[in-house]
Formats: sequence, structure tokens, C-alpha cells
Amino acid sequence: MIIGEVLRPYGIGGPQGKCPQGTRRYRTACAVPLLYWKLPDGLGRGVLKWFVVSLAGMYFAAHNNDRTMFATFRLFVGMYSSLIVIWGAALVMGPTTARGDSFVFVSLLQQRQIVTFRRDPETGELTRSHATDTPAEPAFMAASADGRTLLVSLRSSGQLASYRVDPATGRLELIGVVDGGPDPAFLALDRSGKFLLTAYYVDNKVSVHAIEASGKLSASPVDSRPTAANAHGIAIDSRNEGVYVSHTGANRIDQFRFDSMSGKLKPLEPPFAVARPGQNPRHITLHPSDRWAYCSNEAGGSDQDGASMYLRDPGNKTLCLAQSVSSLPDDFDATKNSTAHCEMTPDGRHFYVANRGHDSIAAFAIAPDTGELTRVSITPTEAVPRSFTITADGKYLYAAGEKSGQVAGYRIRESGSLEPIGVVPSGPISWAVLAVETKR
Repeated sequence: MIIGEVLRPYGIGGPQGKCPQGTRRYRTACAVPLLYWKLPDGLGRGVLKWFVVSLAGMYFAAHNNDRTMFATFRLFVGMYSSLIVIWGAALVMGPTTARGDSFVFVSLLQQRQIVTFRRDPETGELTRSHATDTPAEPAFMAASADGRTLLVSLRSSGQLASYRVDPATGRLELIGVVDGGPDPAFLALDRSGKFLLTAYYVDNKVSVHAIEASGKLSASPVDSRPTAANAHGIAIDSRNEGVYVSHTGANRIDQFRFDSMSGKLKPLEPPFAVARPGQNPRHITLHPSDRWAYCSNEAGGSDQDGASMYLRDPGNKTLCLAQSVSSLPDDFDATKNSTAHCEMTPDGRHFYVANRGHDSIAAFAIAPDTGELTRVSITPTEAVPRSFTITADGKYLYAAGEKSGQVAGYRIRESGSLEPIGVVPSGPISWAVLAVETKR
């Protein structure tokens, strides 16, 4: 048997299962504790390790024809087996049982409010819950991994606000407001959740603020880097080592090495990747594999006004433009359109771009081997879809109509195409929308 083979190099359990001395019961009793210490530490000195020890006890008792000890260890095996099943179920069910509720937040620029919708995870249906007044015009939003903290850029005041999210109701409680800079256009939390990175459209820079455990932002940034004209989007790789900032005005993507301990940014070499003339990369996201980056190209007037894919060098982490595709039907005048937000499903299979002008969401499939984009569908949506959001499970997409003041919901099909599920009123100038899963 396997256990016997494992123990023989340690002088335990020879060909006939004999111990050096003593009775059969003694031989069983002396072998089992020794097995406990010989097992790798990686198994842990807990339930799993004692289960293995008890199983070994049964082996030695049976090998030595000791029925009493065999019955005793069999009892232990049954007990520890039950504990392992309970422990395993707890591991599997833990995230589900710890989950709070699902919400969608919409920032209303003109009304200076953030509207909370409760979301049904099964049907995707949204139910308006309440609205929270903000000290200035709320724009882009980002949330902590546990959904308990909501970060908001205040466009009119150039400030950054943090809110505490009630996991049961979605109600927001202001934690604090700090100065940032003119027109904070985009927010992104680093992978540790300890830093908030902000791109400034007017101030042409990127800043990094520390986030305390309470959700409070540091009064001053731990780092601030001038970049180029109209910084508009931020992406961070899965290893928390590379940061990429897209610019519509400068038509480039600045690239940095990120120190996840200090929050400091250091330009890579070269310090930026250049887009094709006239593309103007707006928002950017990275594939879960970190092999490719994707962005929406804001400028119109080209059949490539849509999405671009960049190859990412695994060594120096720099980007290189590899593919550009249209987000519009062939018969639509591209000069009457400008793209807005872009986002990817969590599994990295599909990529989406919002079209303002054509007022639609373009869906693309991502080739798993090359990262290349193939357009799957173009789905009509709300007027001027500045923002949309994809749920953490990758099953639903919600688009906010800046002009229509409504939020449209869609079920994401297996192919990546969108199935409309309903529209709810949100309010005038619905600037940004964000789906958040809270954990209690």
C-alpha cells in the first residue's frame, strides 16, 4: 500500500509490517505518531493531517491484526472525514454566504447625486433604492474589492471623495473629500486596494493617493506624475506592477512601473506607446493574462474608430500597437461618432466599446491564442452612452445614457452579444454607472 511504501524508508513497516520491538498494539501505537512528524509540514497540523494519521493507524492495525486499534482508528477516520467535508463546504460556500447584496450606482452630474439601484443577480432587474447628495458634480466611480468603499471623482471641484457602502442597503455615507486637480476623469484602485490612481483630463497628470483601511484617502498624493494632454484612462496589470494611462489629446499611452509598497510610479523605457494618427485612445483595459491591452479610440473620421489591441512585452512590460478595428456598421458615417468607455468580461473572452453618436455598444470576441478582436455584434442602447459596467460574474452589462437619463440592462450571451432585459430611469446627465457586489 502507498502508506507502507512511504514509511519504509524511515524504517517503519517492513515487508511483513514488523516494528523493531514490542507487541502488535505497541508497534501500531509507535508508528502512527512517527508518521505525524514525518508528514510534510505543508499538510498542516490540523484536521487534514490528523485524518491522514488516523488512516495510517487503520493501516497498521489491519496489518498487525489488531481489531481493537483498527476499530478505534476507523472511528477517528469517520470523524475527521466529516470535518473535512464541512471544512471543504465552508471554503466553497464562504464567498457566497459572506456576500452582501448587489447594487448599481449611477452618478448624476447636474443634480449632484449618486443614485443607488438594487440589482437582482438572477434576473438582472434593477430597482431604484435611493439617491445620495454629493458636495460637487460626481463623475467617474470605482469600488474596493469587497464593495464596502466607493471612490468618486468630483469633476466641478477637482476633488476625490470616498464613501462607505452599507452592504445590506447600498446607502452611502461620506468618509471624506481630498483635493486632486482639475477634472479628475478616471479612477482605478491598485490590485491591493491600498492606492487610488487618478487620471486628470485638464491637469494632464496621474496621481496616486493612499487608501486607509477605513476608506479614507490620504490628504496629499503619495505620487503625482505629469503626463500629456488629456489623460483619460488607467489600466493596471494583474501582478500590480505595470500602469498604463491613455490620452486622447496626446494620442498615446503612457506606461509606468508601479511600486505596490510605496505607490510610486516610474516611467518605463520607452515612456509611452504611440497610437495611430487620429485614433486618440480614451479608455484602456488589460487582458487577465496580461498579454494584451485594449483601448477605445475616441476620434471619428476613420474606419478604425473603435478598438485597438496592443501587444504587451512580458519582460519590459511595454505596449506595441498590433490591431485596430471598427466599432461601427459599414454604412455609418464615422465622423458622427466618438467612442467612450471600454471594458472586458472578467474571463477575458469578450471586449465592449460604447459608441456615442451611433448610440450603441459594440461587442468583440478575443482570440485566446493571439488576442485579436473579431466583432460579434453592435447593439442599440441609450442616447450618448458615456459609461457602462459589467458585473463581476460577467453575465450582465448596464449602459448609462448621458442624454437619455436612463440605464439599459443587457444579458451577456455565450457568444458575447447582448440581450436587452430592461430600461430604468436614472436622471439627467447620467455620467457614470458602476455595478458593485458587496461582502458583509
